[in-house]
Amino acid sequence: MSKRPKISVIGVGYVGLCTAVGLASRGYSVVACDIDVEKINKINRGIPPFFEPGIQEKLSESVQKGTLKGLVGETDRAVMETDFTYVAVGTPSNSDGSIDLTYIKSAAVNIGKALKQKTDYHIAIIKSTVVPGTTQSVVLPIIERESGKKCDVDFGLCMNPEFLRQGSAFQDTLNADRIVIGSHDTQAGRRVEALYCEFYSPQVPPIIQTTLSTAELIKYASNAMLATKISFINTIANICEKIPGADVQVVAEAMGLDKRIGSQFLDAGLGYGGSCFPKDVKALIACSEAFGYTPELLDATENVNKKLPIKVVNLCRQQLGTLKGKQIAILGLAFKPNTDDMREARAIPIINQLLEAGACVVAYDPVALLTAKAIFKDSICYANSIAGCLKDADCCILVTEWPEFKKLTPDFFNANMKQPILIDGRRIYDPQKFRKKLKFSAIGLGQ
Repeated sequence: MSKRPKISVIGVGYVGLCTAVGLASRGYSVVACDIDVEKINKINRGIPPFFEPGIQEKLSESVQKGTLKGLVGETDRAVMETDFTYVAVGTPSNSDGSIDLTYIKSAAVNIGKALKQKTDYHIAIIKSTVVPGTTQSVVLPIIERESGKKCDVDFGLCMNPEFLRQGSAFQDTLNADRIVIGSHDTQAGRRVEALYCEFYSPQVPPIIQTTLSTAELIKYASNAMLATKISFINTIANICEKIPGADVQVVAEAMGLDKRIGSQFLDAGLGYGGSCFPKDVKALIACSEAFGYTPELLDATENVNKKLPIKVVNLCRQQLGTLKGKQIAILGLAFKPNTDDMREARAIPIINQLLEAGACVVAYDPVALLTAKAIFKDSICYANSIAGCLKDADCCILVTEWPEFKKLTPDFFNANMKQPILIDGRRIYDPQKFRKKLKFSAIGLGQ
């Protein structure tokens, strides 16, 4: 491309903001658009609306340089001023597991209305996670209807799924391991590929050009595979717990040395959470059933994951006899380290079950305390330090594997707890060392 295109991004959640800041940090002119006034005000002050390592500095720099600006709800202006529009709005779950397309449809309507006023060729890129067929059968007709224009002739339409990991989402944006571009026509697909070739030059990741529906399915298939791998190793962990001397960590280590299997996502624990895996597995199940196919493997993946929080509460009950009136320390609230996101966090069902059993819960997390307070209000207590969380505790459940928790020793738990009982929900502690000095239970560890 001889002239750098201007970019607009609709929706400034993790995907949208990382995309916007990534492009702006490399010199592209970017407009970020969202209906959330507070989010846009923060962005225009150079402040990320959520915790994500690495994004703060680049956001602040981009705003100061003028390569990134935020607009509240002005989709028409955002489209009129740019050449490409990324759609990164939320696709939450309905009660039956299917995805809610309300925000996608609204974005398509607004893009269509803006294109009605625009004479230049424009490309809309769907980055939101949507089930196969959505871009073709929902987004495209809406844009054509509202704009009065024809796809492939007056505007282009692509599906470009994201593969970001919260906690390293911004770095993943800058260092993608592959780019998938689903397009309705080759012209739009080529232009989006040219954009990425320029953005990633000189180290361009593999780029796959495909159809809209295949691109949509690649996203779901990728997340479903990882979720299934997690549920698989947790199934092995369940077996290990029945066998004296068995340890799922050693099993997983040996399995991971097999190049056909690999070591990633073989960490037994409390299962998967967050904004992607639970929602995407449910959506793929619902989508498959709508097409007349029951994906039994995915049903099993979800069922295994649902039961894990119950198991760790039962381990706690086994150690204490009863939970009523007992003080339980929870170390870690976010669904994973390096984020304050608690969507589908394992801590939520664990804490709810403890409260139902009459326990008193004290929780600590390095960054997610404010998020937790919005969820649990005054039903639990919040500590400002690890030691404060453990004080007077009858049992501690390690829920999120933050680096600072990995440094703790058996002596630290002994010195700070009323009863030194520890349940390692993420397998970050050495069982041999900890069993010598305190009552210790862990996921996937034979008793």
